[in-house]
Amino acid sequence: MLSELEKELQEAVSKRRNFAIISHPDAGKTTLTEKLLLYGGAIHEAGAVKARRDQRKVTSDWMEMEKQRGISITSTVLQFDYSGCQINLLDTPGHQDFSEDTYRTLAAADNAVMLIDAAKGLEPQTRKLFEVCQLRGLPIFTFINKMDRPGREPLELLDEIEQELGMKTFPVNWPIGSGDRFQGVFDRFTRSVHLFKRRAHGTQEAQETVFTLEELKNNQILETGLYLQLLEDLELLAELGEDFDLDTIHDGKMTPVFFGSAITNFGVRLFLDTFLDYALKPEARNSSKGKIDPTYPDFTGFVFKLQANMDPKHRDRVAFIRVCTGKFEKDMTVSHSRTGKTIRLSRPQKLFAQGRESIEEAYGGDVIGLNNPGMFAIGDTIYCGEKIEYEGIPCFSPELFAYLKNPNPSKFKQFQKGITELREEGAVQIMYSIDDFKRDPILAAVGQLQFEVVKFRLLSEYGVETNLEPLGYNLARWVHGGWPALQKAGRLFNTMTVKDNWDRPVLLFKNEWNLQQIKGDHPDLQLDSIAPVGSGLQPVKS
Repeated sequence: MLSELEKELQEAVSKRRNFAIISHPDAGKTTLTEKLLLYGGAIHEAGAVKARRDQRKVTSDWMEMEKQRGISITSTVLQFDYSGCQINLLDTPGHQDFSEDTYRTLAAADNAVMLIDAAKGLEPQTRKLFEVCQLRGLPIFTFINKMDRPGREPLELLDEIEQELGMKTFPVNWPIGSGDRFQGVFDRFTRSVHLFKRRAHGTQEAQETVFTLEELKNNQILETGLYLQLLEDLELLAELGEDFDLDTIHDGKMTPVFFGSAITNFGVRLFLDTFLDYALKPEARNSSKGKIDPTYPDFTGFVFKLQANMDPKHRDRVAFIRVCTGKFEKDMTVSHSRTGKTIRLSRPQKLFAQGRESIEEAYGGDVIGLNNPGMFAIGDTIYCGEKIEYEGIPCFSPELFAYLKNPNPSKFKQFQKGITELREEGAVQIMYSIDDFKRDPILAAVGQLQFEVVKFRLLSEYGVETNLEPLGYNLARWVHGGWPALQKAGRLFNTMTVKDNWDRPVLLFKNEWNLQQIKGDHPDLQLDSIAPVGSGLQPVKS
């Protein structure tokens, strides 16, 4: 017999759906996020990224710089109820300079939605993030966007996914026309035709009318050319397409494909309904005690993101916690795996981009926000009962390095506070010279935009103007074995030695040739492009 708690956990987990959206910049990711919120009833009117002056701003882009530039530069969590399910939507930055933030967010996701521009097909950042999803073993659902604009042939797009990503495809729906002639989609599961009527700027749900193929034929609702093309395409899919296989989808080897237009809301509801039916529910996660199922009775969770100043008025710091097992309850006392300390979780919050509200409980698959008084680090595990530790989240090799200078000594305290909080949240990697006379922090970034964001946030959130002094290095490698291994190697030429946030030695190289030269001169020196995790178990390489 199941206990009351076990029944409660099973029922709660079965209603949870958790996913992250990945895409190349400008594929329409933030727009799709808004429309999912619109159909989920979480907002009443959708904004647009490139908004007119009289349009409202998008919900997920809450940071001032995001609003100014019309891009997503930080991950956010958006939670809402839809059709009896609790949905945790993890919105990720599309810009490649923030791919590390996306990687951390994918560590908390159970599914991924891959968004593709119908005109451009697969783009570099999409391919890169797809590989991360594969490493995580996430099921991938594909939404081919912007069908209301001139684009490539649907069959050509499916072939590109199969050839370049090595995944089977199953079109769940099929577009009727494209560009100005895009009328709607055919649902292959229900064998029904959904024709849409455009709404002004797509701010409200699209009006749709549902027909059978027989009704289309008898009433001549579609122009003849589109109707005949649809029949021909469906016949071709039936003959040459793959069979739907949910196990293969959950294994990440087949992707269900949806066609639509997020800006006009065409196909968004069909996608959301089908996704809820076939997405993976919260599953067991790797830990120091092996794989632990979300219905394990004791509460456990891990920190995958930290964010400073989501509410600038209160200068707050929020830790994003993925609930992994058991039941979270307000005011519960938990243990902190890295420090061994006990913490009372008194102000848990439901996250909705910048907005928050208090919650009383949460279950496996949910994401909650906790006040962070400087105690949490990315990758930390919190737990009740027996000690458990989940896999940590590693840092990757940055490619740009610069000293960050504070020209105003009177702002020293604000400067230090800003650097500490931005370092904690992983907005940029921060390293330091091993020369005690050089105390300026070294910003280490994947892309130039990260530098701009740090300078912007230090000024807007902490009131500190800063200058950058670039360093002529393009590669970083962590020394396997730490300082003893580095000391044993002796003198190294054409490199710069710095220390990271965890006081571990990092070597900076001007280029790949210098790196290979050091490897050749010091064959016993092992160098890693991925840092050992600072908190949590070292992830097992698959």
